[in-house]
Amino acid sequence: MTEPTAEPASAYFMEHAETPEHRVTFGVLVDNEPGVLARVVGLFSARGYNIESLTVAATDRADVSRITVVTSGTDAVLEQIRAQLEKLVAVRDVEDVTRDPRGLVRELALVKVRGTGADRVEALRVAEIFRARVIDTTRESFIFEVTGAGGKIEAMIELMRPLGLVEVSRTGVLSINRGAALSVHMDEG
Repeated sequence: MTEPTAEPASAYFMEHAETPEHRVTFGVLVDNEPGVLARVVGLFSARGYNIESLTVAATDRADVSRITVVTSGTDAVLEQIRAQLEKLVAVRDVEDVTRDPRGLVRELALVKVRGTGADRVEALRVAEIFRARVIDTTRESFIFEVTGAGGKIEAMIELMRPLGLVEVSRTGVLSINRGAALSVHMDEG
């Protein structure tokens, strides 16, 4: 009789080395035409990639739009995402803004806080610390506009929570590079 082996009988039971996941922001310049966004989102969906944030808007050129997409994955997965994006016909350029030392990433949030008395005063103090602007006020509430990195916005939201946070509306992540050069290559169409 043979002794049972301790070897796994299936790949499902094999130990796999943990590979760290990273969160990245891709700046993607695309032709400004119908269906381009659907193709980009379809690429993510078909391959099971998650989109954490997605922002799309026209650029200063009427024929070009910028898609800023935030996603997470291992280095290999992120490189695959970039390669797949670059293969799409309407994509002009793809840049990993997160890993570029010149990259700037910002969000905008509208934060509604209800409060009176001491909580109202404290909400104004917190807003001042985060350089948020009051864009609407009533006797019972404020709406603040705050811009910055996602962590800054999260920190302000958490401090406003006990003061009467009502709701938050956020843009997606926006990205651009420092300096006079274009953030991504924009060929003449």
